[in-house]
Amino acid sequence: MMLSRVMLAAAVALGTASPAVAAPAVPAARSALRTLGGEVTGVSVRPSAGRAQVVIDVRGSVEVKDFTLRSPDRLVLDVVGARLSAGASRYDGVNRGGVKNVRYTQFRNDVVRVVLELDRVVQYTVDRSDDAIRVSFGAGAAAGQFAAWTTDALAPADADVADDAEDEAPLVTASARPEVTLPAPAPLAARPAVFQGQEPRITVTWDSASIGDVIAGFAAFSGRTIILGKDVRGTVTAEIKNQPWPQAFQAILASQGLSAQEMPGGIIRVDAPSTLAALDSLEPLQTEVVRINYKQAGSLAGTVGSVLTKGRGRVVADTNTNSLIITDTRSRIGGVGDFVRSLDVRTPQVSIQAKIIFVDRTDIEQIGVKYDLGSNSQFFNRLVQREDPTTGEPFEQTVNVVDLGGNSLSAISNADATITGSALDLVFSTAIGGFNLTSFLSALERVDLSDVQAEPVISTLDNRQADILVGDEIPVRVIDASSQGGGGEGQAGPRATVQFKQVGIRLTVTPHVTNNRQILMEIATERSAIREIAAGDLGYTIQTQKASNQLLVADGETAVIGGLTVTQVTKSRSGIPLLSGLPIVGKLFSFSNDTENRRDLIILVTPRIIDDGAAAE
Repeated sequence: MMLSRVMLAAAVALGTASPAVAAPAVPAARSALRTLGGEVTGVSVRPSAGRAQVVIDVRGSVEVKDFTLRSPDRLVLDVVGARLSAGASRYDGVNRGGVKNVRYTQFRNDVVRVVLELDRVVQYTVDRSDDAIRVSFGAGAAAGQFAAWTTDALAPADADVADDAEDEAPLVTASARPEVTLPAPAPLAARPAVFQGQEPRITVTWDSASIGDVIAGFAAFSGRTIILGKDVRGTVTAEIKNQPWPQAFQAILASQGLSAQEMPGGIIRVDAPSTLAALDSLEPLQTEVVRINYKQAGSLAGTVGSVLTKGRGRVVADTNTNSLIITDTRSRIGGVGDFVRSLDVRTPQVSIQAKIIFVDRTDIEQIGVKYDLGSNSQFFNRLVQREDPTTGEPFEQTVNVVDLGGNSLSAISNADATITGSALDLVFSTAIGGFNLTSFLSALERVDLSDVQAEPVISTLDNRQADILVGDEIPVRVIDASSQGGGGEGQAGPRATVQFKQVGIRLTVTPHVTNNRQILMEIATERSAIREIAAGDLGYTIQTQKASNQLLVADGETAVIGGLTVTQVTKSRSGIPLLSGLPIVGKLFSFSNDTENRRDLIILVTPRIIDDGAAAE
């Protein structure tokens, strides 16, 4: 079969449409490879009459190819068949006729790339003479009014010049199609071909063309080395319009039942899928031992096994030497080893300091007055102890004496009200006719203050949970009332067991260091204390303050992860009806108890990344 029609369409030239350029025959395309014999000796930006001019000084036989890129706007000039002279010089940053920056590099062995960063893409012309390449653009008198800039000798001044070819697809091409360089092959060899980035677009039509000629055309257009299997036959009839060449290449292979596989060095091999698999199965195996420094070998075995050749590769973790024993094909074993070493990196450590501030304040005010009114013939014996006139012994408190033979009055108030641990006790007694009036005043004011400040510090590896506890294990007796017998002779009483409760300061954290040196933490802090309910064996309460959350904190920054204020006010009053409710004097006929409890909790955390050679504070 013969290649009837092949058309490779360039992009739009500086805002004006350009007709499709017919590609030369494959032998003519291959003849573009030439012997390196040229040299780039200098670059300068010079003013001209109403124009700005960029001059590239060359020696020897070279070719120039140009195209533009956008976002930002750039003009790229590839000098083919040339090399750079020694020395280096950087652009001074002055805007000269729309040229904001000039960069250059030895893009490939035989290509020097010069990138001009522009204010905007404008019409330009490229002129080639024996000793220079001149690029002119801009219009108006102001375009040619600036001080010239030049370099004496050139060397690679910016490593990112080469990236301009891979950032975007070229928007403009002049007299020839642009050279295309695909990304370097990944470490693992003999894998399906993967094309990255935005590649040049192709418009092509085949009419009963040989598959060999089609593959050769893709090789010439892309600049890649593509090898076709010896048994591959077939013809292609298809039309592709303005598509990236890698997608067009894969579509053509799929229509023919073929696959592409990238080999070490970037060579692309095209053959039937079964043939490629058979060739891989014949490749000899090789074993390599990779020593692991920072990780556990067993934790990496599953990840490494997922990238080995299916059915042939295997990995074994040796815990004694913390190594991985890897077996795979000879072409892949080196890439697998590099992959393992890229996973075995030093994990950063994080030192985390938490500060727990807990303040518990209780204010208590208690005051009360008791009254006892009685006579010698009638009285209550609960507040004032009286004697039996017949025996001289005091009456029991449960004994009340009532005069049945006459008119008599006796009374007591607030008899059962008490103030435990009163700070002031006052007794007042007076005689009113034949009656005795005795009053008892009790008063108490107490302030309880508990201030707890704990600063636990803990260090751990990235993505590893750490836990610290500073406290006690308190034995608590638990009575099982259900185990009590019926109370008969020989039956045991309730069974008691002892349980231990952990109380104190606890910090649990799992940190993760992000790429911008921030720290993402899952953190839990807790402070607990045990308190008896009352004197005797009545049980306990465990007071707990804790916080649990996730937060993102910068290195060395202090963040508040918890804050709580609880205020509890309790007021109680008991006394003589009506009289206890009187303003001002009501407290003379009642017992009052005012209690205010205030608890404040603040939890702060400060993480720090521990670099090599640094220690936690």
